[in-house]
Amino acid sequence: MSGSSLDGQVVVVTGAARGVGAALAGELAARGARLALVGLEPDELKNVAEALGRDAAHWTADVTDRVRMAAVAEEVVAHFGRVDVVVANAGVAMGGPFLDSDPDAFDRVIQVNLLGSIATARAFLPALIASRGYLLQIASLAALTPSPMMAAYCASKSGVEAFAHSLRAEVGYLGVKVGVGYLSWTDTDMVRGADEDEALREMRAKLPGPAGRTYPLGPAVERIAAGIVRRSPHVYAQWWLRGMQPVRGLLPSVIGGALGQREMRRAQPALARRAGVRRGLVGSGGAADETARSSDHHTQSQ
Repeated sequence: MSGSSLDGQVVVVTGAARGVGAALAGELAARGARLALVGLEPDELKNVAEALGRDAAHWTADVTDRVRMAAVAEEVVAHFGRVDVVVANAGVAMGGPFLDSDPDAFDRVIQVNLLGSIATARAFLPALIASRGYLLQIASLAALTPSPMMAAYCASKSGVEAFAHSLRAEVGYLGVKVGVGYLSWTDTDMVRGADEDEALREMRAKLPGPAGRTYPLGPAVERIAAGIVRRSPHVYAQWWLRGMQPVRGLLPSVIGGALGQREMRRAQPALARRAGVRRGLVGSGGAADETARSSDHHTQSQ
């Protein structure tokens, strides 16, 4: 591929009902791609697909369900005839002290962000091998630097980064390229949901330099789409994230040492005001995930 075109390319985007996934689907469609949208929210997915026109279709799936994802992959290939690009974007988040977190919600972040990405790759890699295609794994600033009160999210995003790097070596000789996409705090339901927590909001405001800002969604997805066109091994939604790579090895000692401990002490008054409140998934996407799981549990128990 060259230039800015994805003409005729079939691109699968998970987590496409809202946020980065929905906006990225629109940007990719504008570059000529045909879109297979995958997510948990059928009504939202339908709205996104209809806005994109006849070259978009949608499938409802929980990315952690390997059987369902395998079926979706078969259906996408049957519908479009091929798959050229897969963007493993589906994700959920939670924040707050580890011991105050709801254990099920904490585990769910790992399941969706890490195991869901693995299930996505497992389902679609045969099609990508056939097309000599490209898998973009969406990671985060959280993969580059640890952060207190974000243990689940940091663990999951570090995990998917390592998974993608390992997979790149395995499938490169088959003609499949694998990239990792990095985003800082971007204006989505997830980030707005996290900012509703006073302690998290105040701690983020104290992050140095560009790390504490919230960035607009549009330019971020434009940079990601440009990386997909290039089939880049690393895609940075905000320009300064590239500069984090050379210093990332130093950050665990800095953040886990005096700096992180000082900020946790400062956060104690805000944390005390939420003492005893179990922390679950944040944002509208997190609420949709919890609703879908509750519905599944109710159906299975009948």
